[in-house]
Amino acid sequence: MSATPSCLLTTTPELPSDPVDIRLVVTDMDGTLLDGTGRIPEGLWPLLAELRRRGVLFSPASGRQYATLARQFAAAGDGMVFVAENGTYVVRDGVELSSDPLDPAPAARVVETTRRLAADGVDVGAVLCGKRSAYVERTDEAFLAEAEKYYARLRTVEDLTAVEDEFLKVALFDFGPVERTTAPALEPFTSTHQVVVSGEHWVDIMNPTANKGAAIRRLQRDLGITPAQTMVFGDYLNDLEMLDTAEWSFAMTNAHPDVIGRARYLAPSNTDNGVLRTITRILRLPTP
Repeated sequence: MSATPSCLLTTTPELPSDPVDIRLVVTDMDGTLLDGTGRIPEGLWPLLAELRRRGVLFSPASGRQYATLARQFAAAGDGMVFVAENGTYVVRDGVELSSDPLDPAPAARVVETTRRLAADGVDVGAVLCGKRSAYVERTDEAFLAEAEKYYARLRTVEDLTAVEDEFLKVALFDFGPVERTTAPALEPFTSTHQVVVSGEHWVDIMNPTANKGAAIRRLQRDLGITPAQTMVFGDYLNDLEMLDTAEWSFAMTNAHPDVIGRARYLAPSNTDNGVLRTITRILRLPTP
């Protein structure tokens, strides 16, 4: 369900005359829910309590690791569904609901491509994302500092191609603009896998069937929730398919232009508390 120019708005939509029956709220994290310092807004915690009281499921959907999301929402995580690793791993209360594992052979080829890029002077490193942990073989402090922001469980190994785990994706961090350097080098993988730019410096390689949208559709089907009962928020290219799952789809005003073109509505930016303000407004909740 792609947006058409006639339904794009420059602000949040007018309040409908009747109450909106929302059963599921899904939000990206970085550039969407998190503020300018990368923190969860304090106003989210009372909002989550009110959503739960009303029977509305709140679900973070992120390229981040499940362990990282669970840690961030430890104060309010019971019953919450985490759409982790760009939709390749969906977990509720520690129980896997769905996953889309990546075969070891293409994962190893991505690692080898990363090594070649680094040998040619590109400042890039790979994070091999497994269900048990994430793994890196690059060990400099600058790279580890970036990886640790998103991977609470992170192990350093000598050889990523020798790791044994059930893999979900390979994430590459490029200290330069990833769309100009690393992403073009991954073009050979696009015929068989998804190559998704998930941030200015990150690109993910996953199965062709894996994305946030596919994970949310499975969740909707399992819970009996319709697109009309779903509200989603996103800001970057890994959120595109997710926007198609909801009639209430919002791009942040700071979003990538392609995301703004795909969403039905715009929400205020993440630095302006856009997710909380929009949920509160549409559902007529007390102002946090």
